Formats: sequence, structure tokens, C-alpha cells
Amino acid sequence: MASRHHNISGEITQQLLAAGDGVEVKSISLSNVNASIACSVDLYIEKKLLGKFYIVKTVEIPIQTTLILDEKEINFSNDEFGLFIKLTKLGSGSGEPAVDVIIS
Repeated sequence: MASRHHNISGEITQQLLAAGDGVEVKSISLSNVNASIACSVDLYIEKKLLGKFYIVKTVEIPIQTTLILDEKEINFSNDEFGLFIKLTKLGSGSGEPAVDVIIS
């Protein structure tokens, strides 16, 4: 499987994988690429009528730090669930949250 890459910035919620994409997720790398602020990350799967299920919730990623989740933490069917990320700025530094996401 080819890796999927996303550059996410701003205090937003964004879909990383849509339900039915057929992606077998083995690991997810989340890198805070902002040089002056930390950010909080929510990473969750969601299925209509069932709701959200959090993989990580309000996890702080310090400045220029990477969080790697492997298949022990990630176990879901992409046939039924979409994968989403939400970023929140922490602290009073300049700029907005910015995270590079690699799904492999």
C-alpha cells in the first residue's frame, strides 16, 4: 500500500480517510511542524449512526515533535469507518497549529 500524506494547518477538523477507501492502516505519524507552538490532537474514527471512537483525544504534541502510532493502537475497518483529525492550538506563540500526517 502506498502511503498517504496530509499537511493539516489551522484549528480545524479534517477527514483523512473516507469510509470505503479500502486503506489498510499499519501506522500513523503525526508531526508538529510549527516552530513556536504546541498543539492538541484528536484522532478518531467515525461511522454514521454509531458515532465517534477516539484513537487519541487531546494529546499534546510539543513543538517540532512527532507522535507515531502503530498497529497496536490502530485497529479499525476503513471499509466502515472514516478517519478524522482535529487540531487545537496550545499556548500563546505565533501562528496556527500545523501537523504533517503520514498514513502507511
